[in-house]
Amino acid sequence: MKKTALFKKHQELGAKMVPFAGYEMPVQYKGVNIEHQTVRDHVGMFDVSHMGEFILSGPNALDLIQKVSSNDAAKLFPGRAQYAYLPNENGGVVDDLIIYMIEEEKYMLVVNASNIEKDWNWISKHNDNAEMKNISDDMSLLAIQGPKAISLLQELTNENLNEISFYHFKTMNFAGLDDIIVSATGYTGSGGFELYVPNASAAEVWDKIMEIGPKYGLEPIGLAARDTLRLEMGYCLYGNDIDESTSPIQAGLGWVTKFTKSFINDDDIKLEKENGVSRKLIGFELLERGIPRKGYNIIDENGNTIGVVTSGTMGPSVKKSIGLGYVEADLAKPGSKIYLSIRNKSISAEVVKLPFYKR
Repeated sequence: MKKTALFKKHQELGAKMVPFAGYEMPVQYKGVNIEHQTVRDHVGMFDVSHMGEFILSGPNALDLIQKVSSNDAAKLFPGRAQYAYLPNENGGVVDDLIIYMIEEEKYMLVVNASNIEKDWNWISKHNDNAEMKNISDDMSLLAIQGPKAISLLQELTNENLNEISFYHFKTMNFAGLDDIIVSATGYTGSGGFELYVPNASAAEVWDKIMEIGPKYGLEPIGLAARDTLRLEMGYCLYGNDIDESTSPIQAGLGWVTKFTKSFINDDDIKLEKENGVSRKLIGFELLERGIPRKGYNIIDENGNTIGVVTSGTMGPSVKKSIGLGYVEADLAKPGSKIYLSIRNKSISAEVVKLPFYKR
């Protein structure tokens, strides 16, 4: 198993380590519910250095990004990022990602840890003379998330972090180090930043944040709470809610699907968007006791299978059993009654509008 540059820090803090995407990662420190609520109420720091980063540069970089991604990267400018997905040729999703425009003719693509090699090969397959560099093994990524994140991080830079809008970023001197990318992005729904730091400096940055963190209620946060936080927001997780067989339109990703340019499989995706879909990804809340889990069948009142759960948990902030899943399109409207088959019991649930958690 690979280890991030912060592995020893997690050991020192007593984290429970688990294998994840080829890395030994901290799943929790003090407990999922405690860590979850720390991010909602104060501020938490995640090590998500297992994520992948590719640099695409040169005069052909934008053309390559436009071809392989769903969003319109021509609208980016230096300091701007966008969410997108990589469509495959069969109507599914290779991965979802964030695209950063670093400077003219230079972009950074941030991809999911479990898909680094697959994504690299996929993009390379469609490359026509753009310069590509995989820097995944050289970079650490720290996510500092929560309502007190700005106040905490502001102590470590002279740049005004309040001026960095959502899905914007700035390369700056941070914690005494030059050229740190500070990005107003995250996966929790509670605000904050993500810091791209060279591995050699990751421990130093972690320590400086941890040193001033106590007065803001900072705690280290594991991957388990990251999952409950993202699920309360209704954010898709690759491998659960979207994958190679999942239609991006069914998954609700039409908002990052731009037909102002050509991209892989755009004709089929456009046709599906225009004609409507047979099933949709929905959010639901259980109306009875129970915990929804990935793979549980969604059924109707007669016990007929009408869909499947893709993600589920007890939401620590909303204090309800919540989940995502695919159902037939006519049952996807908020207020629709559905049932889950849990241990041979039919448990009632209701389709609700996302997100579950509203700040």
